[in-house]
Amino acid sequence: MDLHVMLSTLSVARRPGVYTVVSVANREVLLGDGVEALIGEAEGTTVVLTHEESLRRGMEGEFQAAWLTLEVHSSLDAVGLTAAVSTALAADGIPCNILAGFHHDHLLVPVEKADQALERLAALRSEHGGA
Repeated sequence: MDLHVMLSTLSVARRPGVYTVVSVANREVLLGDGVEALIGEAEGTTVVLTHEESLRRGMEGEFQAAWLTLEVHSSLDAVGLTAAVSTALAADGIPCNILAGFHHDHLLVPVEKADQALERLAALRSEHGGA
């Protein structure tokens, strides 16, 4: 739960591939076959899926993203991790959409800014004493 410890031990992994975010009215979308995340909202279901699967399903989104996973152990009630990460990325002009999982937080960043995001997050770790 200690923000300094979380940031100093921050490790980030990039999932292979390109991901797209779309919204669909049909709530019958299931995980699997390239569908990686679902979020139910009043306006529809947000679907995060591989770009290839979005094209196959005719669900091409406007946002093509790299999927980065924060490989740091943090409590679900820890304070400040996502704020620190998004603030660091914002300072470099990198948009970031965050998905909170039980075990890890996941970032969707524009695919063309993925390397820059990884470098910035490594710098954030270093700023907090990490190797």
